[in-house]
Order: sequence, then C-alpha cells, then structure tokens
Amino acid sequence: MRLNQVTAPAADLDTSIAFYQMLGLKLIVKSPHYARFELPEGEATFSLHLIDGEVAHANAPQLYFECANVDEHFARLKRAGIVFEQEPKMQSWLWYEAWLRDPAGNHICLFNASENRKNPPWRLPG
Repeated sequence: MRLNQVTAPAADLDTSIAFYQMLGLKLIVKSPHYARFELPEGEATFSLHLIDGEVAHANAPQLYFECANVDEHFARLKRAGIVFEQEPKMQSWLWYEAWLRDPAGNHICLFNASENRKNPPWRLPG
C-alpha cells in the first residue's frame, strides 16, 4: 500500500493555490472546486478541496512537508511575507521544525528529521 494523496480544505481556492505554489508545489489539476499538486520529491500528491466557510484552527489538519533545508525555506517564505507561528527549532523528538498556517488555516510543519523520520531511537522493533 502507498499513500496517493492528502486533501486539505480551502476557503479561497486561488489564494491557497498561490500559497502552495510559493511553497514549491507544482499545480497539475485545477477545477472550480479542486486543485492538485505534485511535490518536488516523491510520488505522493497534495490536493485542495473548496469548502464553504472557515477551517476551525483547533481542528485543522496538520500537514508535514519534509525539506532538506528548513532554514532556507523559512528565510525565503519569511521574505515573501509569510508569517510563521514557530520559527525553526529542534524538537525533543529529533525533528527540526517550523510551523505556519495556509490561507485556510491548515497547520503546516516544514521539517527535517533525516533518519529519525521513520527510525527514531525509540522505534519499536519489528
């Protein structure tokens, strides 16, 4: 089994498309209610589905985008006016993370975890 895609809600599809393109995703499908992107690496895709109303911040999806250089993405996005909720920081679970929200309020983590992504020291055997 492989992950094909993750779909997140968008309150303003065009604004959200521009945001994700700024993150570095490539738009491959666009309709009045839906957009789909390829990521720069890997085979999984990401999509947006237009909704009525706002995404509740308390229950917003958490989207994790792994990057080789979090600091570089952070600096580029900050120069472009993107506001971060948390600047890059090494977490106790050995992931280097920066947190922001997309225009709909979905919570986004830009992270690098290297080998700890799937194989942290506390991983269960087997």
